[in-house]
Order: sequence, then C-alpha cells, then structure tokens
Amino acid sequence: MSSQDLCWKPAQELARMIRAKDVSPVEVVDAVLARIEQINPAVNAYVTVTADQARAAAKAAEAAVARGETLGPLHGVPYSLKDLTPTKGIRTTMGSKIFEHTVPEQDALLVERLRAAGAILVGKTNTPEFGCKPFTDNRLFGATRNPWALDRSAGGSSGGAAAAVACGLAPLAEGSDLAGSIRHPSAWCGAVGFKPTQGRIARHPNAAGWNAMSSNGPITRTVGDAALMFSVMAGPDDRDPLSLPHTGERWAALADAPSVRGLRVAWTPNLGGAAAVDPEVVAVCEAAAKAVAGLGCSVETASPEVGNIMEPFLALNVAVRIATVGKHLAQWRDQMDPILVQRLDLSRGLTPEQIGQAEVARTAYHQRLVGFFERYDLLVLPTTSTAATPLATLLPKEIAGRPITQHLDTLIPTFAFNLSAFPAITVPCGWTKSGLPVGLQIVAGWRQDARALVAAACFEAARPWADRRPPLH
Repeated sequence: MSSQDLCWKPAQELARMIRAKDVSPVEVVDAVLARIEQINPAVNAYVTVTADQARAAAKAAEAAVARGETLGPLHGVPYSLKDLTPTKGIRTTMGSKIFEHTVPEQDALLVERLRAAGAILVGKTNTPEFGCKPFTDNRLFGATRNPWALDRSAGGSSGGAAAAVACGLAPLAEGSDLAGSIRHPSAWCGAVGFKPTQGRIARHPNAAGWNAMSSNGPITRTVGDAALMFSVMAGPDDRDPLSLPHTGERWAALADAPSVRGLRVAWTPNLGGAAAVDPEVVAVCEAAAKAVAGLGCSVETASPEVGNIMEPFLALNVAVRIATVGKHLAQWRDQMDPILVQRLDLSRGLTPEQIGQAEVARTAYHQRLVGFFERYDLLVLPTTSTAATPLATLLPKEIAGRPITQHLDTLIPTFAFNLSAFPAITVPCGWTKSGLPVGLQIVAGWRQDARALVAAACFEAARPWADRRPPLH
C-alpha cells in the first residue's frame, strides 16, 4: 500500500490494520508526516509539527504490537490538536502574540485520554486568536486556506483542524466549539464535525469551568471515525463541574449498523427566519433533507421558536472573554485581533442586570427547544450561512438579501445550539456550483448524542462522500 493511500485511510481501518500487523505505526506516521511536509505550506493547517515526538511514539507503538501487548482503540493512529489545547512540552500559542513562546507544563485531560488510547500526536493546528472568530488567521501564522479553493477561508475557529483532515494530514483532529467552531470549518472544508452535549467530554484545565456553551469534539472524514474518537475523549472528571457521568453508550459502535427508521425529523432552511442562509446552500441542504426522508423517517418543515438569541449569546460570550483574557488588553491591545478587542471593549458596558437577563433568556430558549424536541426526534438544517468565503472578502455584505454587520450574524445556525447545549453534528451533503462543500447540520434532543451520531451515520451510508479529495498534489 502506498504512503498516499495510508494518508486517506479512515482511523477505524488504520487501527484494525495496525492490530493485524498489516501495516506498522511507523509506516503510518511517516506517511502522514511526509504529506504534511508536502501539502501544509500551501494550506497552512499545522502551525507546529511534532515530527520527532511522533516518530518516537510510533516506534514505541510498533514495539508494543510486536510484543503482543493489549492495544488501545487508537493504537498507532495519528491525530492533531487545536493550538488552543494545552500540551506538556509542546508550544501552545492560542494563536496569540501574547503566548507566542508559551510551552505548557500540563497536558489537557483529553490529550491524556487520546495518548492512553494509543493515538499519536503529529502536531498543533491553526486557530484565530483565542478562537475568537469563524475565520482562521492570526498575526503569528497567517491564514489557513480552504483545501477545495486556496483563495478561500477554511472557516473557524478550528479551521486548521478541519483543513488538516480534509487534506489527508491525519485522519483525526480535535477542535473546540463555542459558537460553531467545530461545525463551521468542518462544513466549509467537507469534513464531519461533532459538537457533543456540554459535559460529555470533561474539560481540564479550564478557567471557565461553569461556562456551559463551549465543547471539545472530533473532526474527521467519516462519522465512524468521529464516533471512535469521541469514545476515547468522552467521560467525566470531578475537576469539570459540568461533566456528565458515563451513561452506558458504546459510542464507537454507534455507526456500525445505524437505523433511523420511524424517527420524526424537522427540516428548516433558516431556523424559521432567524438566520440568513444563502439560497444555493439551502437548495443543497433541502435535497439532503429529502434523502433523510428516504431513510424511513417522517420529514416535515418546522423550526423551533428561536426568538432573539443574539443579545443573550453575545452578553454571555463577551462576559467569559473579558474574564479570561481581558487582563491582557491594556498591554497587548495593538497586537490583538480587532474582533477580539471589539468583543472585550463591548463587555465593559455590560451591567450585572444584563448578564442576569441573558441567563434568563437563555433558560427560556432552552425550554422552547426542549418542547420542540418533544415533537421531533431530530432537526436538520444548513450548518453554515454560506459556503466558504474568499480570503479577500471574508464577511459578505449581505446574505439572502439581509445585511450582515458582524461575523456572529453568519453563525446563528450553529450558536443556536451552543446557547443551549444540544448535541449537533455536521456532515458533508453536497457541493455548490463552484465546487465548494456544503454541510448539513443534524441536531438531536437534549443529551441525545447517540441519536445525532446514528443519524449522521445513516446519512453517510446513503450519501457517501469520503472518497472525494481536494485538488491538492
């Protein structure tokens, strides 16, 4: 098998081949590192490549196979981490000049879990400063380009992660999602991105442990790989006050023989008018929704009552931002991302009453969603407001005839399920006329992560896409 073929193998298949001794971890890691060296200069997905550590880990993994040791579910499989995730002994910049030379002394909990499962870290992926926007660029490393069109954005804030997966630069990537930062770039890059229910993946260290809007999750090329990676990342930890207990699901097996027959599915093109969505994206996703009906579901057009979620989301978002990074503003303002600075400045005008009102509005919105999912098992809708936008003009002036004044206007389809942390997954569902990927977002009821994964796996089986590769050489 050629090294190029190895780079495009799903993680599930690589893990099986390694256990069967059909391929060695050294071969797999060398193949991925070679492709990173070849492709990354054009795409800028990785900002740090841990080649020496990865090769050493691959040799140790190969020796463990030879000795007949018990192997973890990801033994020998390469993966990447977003450059927001702390890694002991490996530079973690947060995409910020402030942390340009920072080398943490502690791994994040999810890093420990991935290592324990046998996965091999090959590098850190690009992110906007502190993950502050849906376009991946920063003053340290520049912009990450979309693999399907290098003059367009990879999205964000996990843009480096999504681009890496789409390019065959490791089958597994970790991302984080506060307003759509896993799902948005995954949709733009033609990947699977899963934002689980808040608390499924315990987060530590985490300065804002009570922030119930942000989750880590997997970005992959197949739903099966997303379920496998999630199975390793998931689990409680007492240091995360919002972490959920184990509930008995066999996450990694959910995509093996999925069925959604008999489920009640709602389709909405724009969350009942709350979001502006490009008509071409709507058309692609509407065709995908019809394919969902062909899986034995009942599908009808319906939307939860969204209401004004922008104000409470923005208030709670900026309150967390100022609490966690506001201390750097006085010294670093001129070297920080202008969008981040704008958010921090906005927080200065917030009153305690406004933050409290945001929590009240958020609670009412959660109750409306719970009521909606009593009538429907799943909600499907476009993941993003547009397909990937040009690097030269990242934010369109209008979408579907509606003016766009800030990047959050384009994120309503995703942050609608961060404000109340329902599980949501994006799967590639088609292409624009210009050849850009489009993602379909599948949202399940409160804490119904298994249902979201199963539905995505069913759609993938009906409309496979993983054999399509971006035009990179």
